[in-house]
Amino acid sequence: MRLVCAPENIDLPAEEGDLRIVLFGQAGAENRGSAGDAAKSEFLRRRLEAAARAWDLLSIALSVVTADYAGIREQSPDGWTRKFELEISVSDPVFWNTHADDLAKAVEFLTTDIWLFRFHGGGILPAPPKPATRPDADCVVLLSGGLDSLVGAIDLASSGRRPLAVSQTVRGDAAKQVDFAARIAGGLSHLQLNHNAHAPGVEEASQRARSLIFIAFGVMAATSLGIYHDGGSIDLFLCENGFIAINPPLTGARLGSLSTRTAHPHYLGSLQRLLDHAGLRVRICNPYATSTKGEMLKSCADQTFLRSEAARSTSCGRFQRFNYRHCGRCIPCHVRRAAFAAWGVPDTTQYVYTDLGRDDAEHAGFDDVRSVAMAVGKAAGNGLNDWLGPALSSPLITNRADLEAMISRGLAELQALHKELGVK
Repeated sequence: MRLVCAPENIDLPAEEGDLRIVLFGQAGAENRGSAGDAAKSEFLRRRLEAAARAWDLLSIALSVVTADYAGIREQSPDGWTRKFELEISVSDPVFWNTHADDLAKAVEFLTTDIWLFRFHGGGILPAPPKPATRPDADCVVLLSGGLDSLVGAIDLASSGRRPLAVSQTVRGDAAKQVDFAARIAGGLSHLQLNHNAHAPGVEEASQRARSLIFIAFGVMAATSLGIYHDGGSIDLFLCENGFIAINPPLTGARLGSLSTRTAHPHYLGSLQRLLDHAGLRVRICNPYATSTKGEMLKSCADQTFLRSEAARSTSCGRFQRFNYRHCGRCIPCHVRRAAFAAWGVPDTTQYVYTDLGRDDAEHAGFDDVRSVAMAVGKAAGNGLNDWLGPALSSPLITNRADLEAMISRGLAELQALHKELGVK
């Protein structure tokens, strides 16, 4: 699939059959896609000034996310892997063409698709607002409405940092993002952006590329801060428990991006290299890379606030599908429920399926339950490294022993949950 992605006023060369994506504008026709108009408008409304290559990164991320919507996986030869060619307008095409292969490898790791990037001029670069707003935050934290990002924001604020919370608007979570930001440590500065990506026709639901746009929003925000404009570097905190960050395939049937890789250290390390090459002084940090979700909850700096709000957060991979309720049985729900049990705090989350140990027709199709049970059994029987396989095989991973120990503790949390629920 070939996509031509540029602002409305930029006419890139196109071939018959190409999908035209209007960046930072409206599609204007049923056979075209669009992305980024709302985010650009909100950013400029706030009078924020981001670095030129941060705008380019956002153009790239918007193009990738829209392609992710447009490419229907079941139509690919193997029912999953797709091939994309993206022609993208940026402000610095020479730089991005130089690093196009590195970008493709990073996105391929994230989505398990094949990507080819070519860059052209004409990308958006708004004139600096006069006067520009220079937020006095000293870091950026991604606030999704999820439990891990909630803990991360609480801990940062409690440690004396001044984070700017950046959210990607998601249906079902937008209101709680605003509420969490307003209530953490008496109120955090908050920037809520919507990629509003749209592809014509039926859209793919798997959406493995979504973390790229979230990080791009974070980089935009980081380069708008006063400290950055004064020549300083900014920490961009993406807070995810280590077990889900690695997200080792539980069984042989969950290879590749069937298990999401949104915070995998190889992926984040690849993006960090791109930011460094681009001269963007932003450091991507996951302070919980060697912590389980249960350990995150137990060590959170404000236990009173966390106890009152944890159940309102979102973890479920099928949250929208179940009418904005946690299914209770997917892998993220498993990890969440196990974390509450390890924390020792009653879990008042409303789950659609609560009794995972039932052996009847209604529960027979719970593949995720079986996958967790099989993973626990294989790790115990064959050893952790045999079960892990290549999940930690990356030259960008330098703390393998710490990660292995964390994954072992994460499996122990899941095993304790299954024992409590009577899963056999």
